[in-house]
Amino acid sequence: MEEMGLRERKKQRMYQDVSDIAVRLFLERGFDAVSVAEVAAAAGISKPTLFRYFPAKEDLVLHRIADHETEAARLVAGAADPVDALRRNFLAGLRRRDPVTGLSDHPEVLAFHTLLYGTPALVARAYGHLERSEAALARALGGDLEARLAAGQIVAVQRILAQENWRRIAAGEGVGEVAPDAVRAAERAFARLAAGLPERFGGQLS
Repeated sequence: MEEMGLRERKKQRMYQDVSDIAVRLFLERGFDAVSVAEVAAAAGISKPTLFRYFPAKEDLVLHRIADHETEAARLVAGAADPVDALRRNFLAGLRRRDPVTGLSDHPEVLAFHTLLYGTPALVARAYGHLERSEAALARALGGDLEARLAAGQIVAVQRILAQENWRRIAAGEGVGEVAPDAVRAAERAFARLAAGLPERFGGQLS
């Protein structure tokens, strides 16, 4: 078991190292200006090896957010009030300035988000990540049509809140200025979700 654990750790380290190298090159020269072969060479691996880890060039960037794909599903598993569990988690993320909430002015985070949202191929690929996150959440909520509709609304709310925070900070507003509005917006958005979803998801309407 220890050997398997070591092998898995080495694999994850490889994912992280190659992704970090790729993102650095993309930030320096632009996503479209850097080839997969150049990333592989910089990482000291072959192109076929790189593709075994990352099926598409875009995955080199999206690896950084891949661990959030099933986060919502994990949070609601067994929760008596799924919407409130997600609300509290999002607010906690705002308090700690988690990049996934968009409320971060760290230069590397801003540069990464600019790369992500400013590259059409990455935006398109990111929607696949959102779809998988939505599907996982829907399964955790029960998997039926009501669950799929609820998951779609929840994922959309979290995405739009985070993008609004990033947009304001990228435009030059300070985190301290944006944070109070971000908290109020999140509270309003989740309250509206709760009011409009069936009671089984923590909503107020049946």
